[in-house]
Amino acid sequence: MPFSNSSELSPSFVLASLPGLEAAQSWMAIPLCSAYALAVLANGAVLLVVRAEPSLHAPMYFFLCMLAAIDLALATATVPRILCFYWFGSREISFAACLLQMFLIHTLSAVESTVLLAMAVDRYVAICHPLRHAAVLTNGATAKIGLLAVARGVLFFLPLPLLLLPLPFCGPRVLSHSFCLHQDVMNLACANTTPSVVYGLTAILLVMGLDAVLICLSYLLILKAVLRLAAWRERLKVFSTCIAHICVVLAFYVPLIGLSVVHRFGKDLAPLVHIIMGNIYILVPAVLNPIIYGVRTKQIQRRILSLIHVTDRAPR
Repeated sequence: MPFSNSSELSPSFVLASLPGLEAAQSWMAIPLCSAYALAVLANGAVLLVVRAEPSLHAPMYFFLCMLAAIDLALATATVPRILCFYWFGSREISFAACLLQMFLIHTLSAVESTVLLAMAVDRYVAICHPLRHAAVLTNGATAKIGLLAVARGVLFFLPLPLLLLPLPFCGPRVLSHSFCLHQDVMNLACANTTPSVVYGLTAILLVMGLDAVLICLSYLLILKAVLRLAAWRERLKVFSTCIAHICVVLAFYVPLIGLSVVHRFGKDLAPLVHIIMGNIYILVPAVLNPIIYGVRTKQIQRRILSLIHVTDRAPR
């Protein structure tokens, strides 16, 4: 029998467990915890290095810091709660906490998408209009872009939990992931969810979808400019400055598209697939982004190596 949220003092949802592996969940949490620790250390290192190194106080590295902060926030909003479930068996999450987690996941994803678009524009201006790059992308403009990215994410995705708030839900309210996503929660409602479906799809298309199209357009213009160069070595040298950003874009959009496809067309898939795809979506960008930029950016490499060298030589 359906019951509304207002009829209960503390309505809750049940997080998805690993099917058939419930007894081994505490062991399965170890790689998840390791990935989270690596994400925290790697992104924290990027933030500390950029802050400590004056030569890195430039728009490209400020955007990288934004990515690191977003990835840290997104992983922290989800992984500790998953670990509490795996290690202590706390499967229930309150309705309010679920809506808050859902809002943070979607909003931070939108902010990250906007920052990736800004980084693509940065690469376009640097390659196609190098003389105007310093004038167009100043530190002040970079800060305004960051604030605009946050405002955009909040404005587009704040309505999602508000649309779900008045809906009644049918029991059992078992989610298909170990955290709360809009479509997952919405599917458990016992009422007409058309407004929520339409708005959710519209928001995704106007933010992530539009950003993906504009990123592709930026790289088409970059590729056109690169192909005008006479020497292949020069072409490769110029385009190599975009490799790290392209990898980061793929690390964000491939899991996002995969998770969307699983939600839309994977109803007959094993529950384990949904859980794995959700964890990949949360952790892969957070782990890979600082590693990619750390490998591709010599300034960051040198600073981290110098810090490690100083630590090793410190008296014990």
